[in-house]
Amino acid sequence: MTAHGHNRRRALVVGGSTGIGRGVAQAWAEEGLDVLVLSRSAPSGPGSDRLRWLATDLTDAAQVSESLALAADQPLHAVCYSAVHYGDRRALFRDSTEAEWRRQIDVNLHGLWLTLSRTLPALRRADDPGVFLGVSSEVVYNAGPGRSGYAASKAAGAALLDSLAQEESTEAPGAEALRVVQALPAGMVDTPGIRRRRPDGFDYSTYMRPESFAPLARELSATAGAGLHGAHLVVDGAGAWYPVSERLPVSQSRAIPSGTGS
Repeated sequence: MTAHGHNRRRALVVGGSTGIGRGVAQAWAEEGLDVLVLSRSAPSGPGSDRLRWLATDLTDAAQVSESLALAADQPLHAVCYSAVHYGDRRALFRDSTEAEWRRQIDVNLHGLWLTLSRTLPALRRADDPGVFLGVSSEVVYNAGPGRSGYAASKAAGAALLDSLAQEESTEAPGAEALRVVQALPAGMVDTPGIRRRRPDGFDYSTYMRPESFAPLARELSATAGAGLHGAHLVVDGAGAWYPVSERLPVSQSRAIPSGTGS
C-alpha cells in the first residue's frame, strides 16, 4: 500500500479491483480522491496506477477487520461496498450447498456489516457529510429461481442499509451526519465474475459496462449525496439513473433445470 497526499479527500472501495466497484473507484480517483481498494486481486489495466490497494479476503473476518482499521485511521469522505459472491452457478435450493450459502453470507452481508461498523466513524469525521454507497441488485426485488442464497443475502444487505439510512435521517433534510445511497444496474454487467459463469463465445454486446456507474460516483463525490440520502437508484447503460420507486428493475431470472445452472 503506497502513500498518497494527506490533504486529499479519501475514499474506500471494498471489492473495487473489477466490476462495478472498479467503475466507482476509477471515477472517484479521476475526481481527485485518494482511493484505497480492498479486494483479493489487485486492480490492473488503464488507470490502476491511480488506485491504492490492500489485499483482503472478505471471508477472513480478522483480515477484513485489520484492513478496515488501516483504511479508517483518518477521515473518509466516501465509501463504496461492491464486493459480491454470486455463487458458482445458478442452482435450485435443493442443489445448493451449505458452504456456498456461508460464502454468500460472508461476502454479501457480513462483509457489508463489517465495513459499516469500521468506517462509519471515519465518515462522520469528514468535513462534509460522508457518503456510503452500497451496490445493490435487482434480486432484492425479483428473487427468482436458482438464486436463493444470492437473493437472500443481497436483500438482507439492502435492508441493513435502509435501516441505517433511517437512523441517520433528521428532521432537517440535508443535515445528515452521513448519507447512505444504494444503486443497482438496470441490466447484466460485463464483469469478470459474470464471464466466469458464461460459455466461450458468449455475446456480451447487450451487457452494461462498469463505467456506467461513473456518472453517479462523480455526482456523489461532488455533492456528498445531497438529496439522495436513503435512495435506491437504478443505473442504466448510458449512466443515467432513476429511483426504484418509479420503476422496478427488470428481472434477470430464467427457468433453471434441476441440477444445472449458469
